[in-house]
Amino acid sequence: LPERERAELKRRKLLLEMTLKSYWIRKGSAFSTAVARPETELTPEMIATGSWRQLPFKPYNFSSLGLPPACGHLHPLLKVRSELRQIFLEMG
Repeated sequence: LPERERAELKRRKLLLEMTLKSYWIRKGSAFSTAVARPETELTPEMIATGSWRQLPFKPYNFSSLGLPPACGHLHPLLKVRSELRQIFLEMG
């Protein structure tokens, strides 16, 4: 449409402009129909047979934090000391 007619139709709210996006998808060089899970652990059997050379391994994440420790415990001598202290405090 010419710009003048388009502006008139927009003003009368008879025209709605939309942007249409389209994508072309093609199979790449690494395309496969089977889902292959990469190995996460290197076992002694893999090293002995040499099969680890052909297997894909999951990349190692050096920035992961890992599991937090469950909780801390008092040293046994500190427990005994606190028990003795409590006994002496109760005695006055």
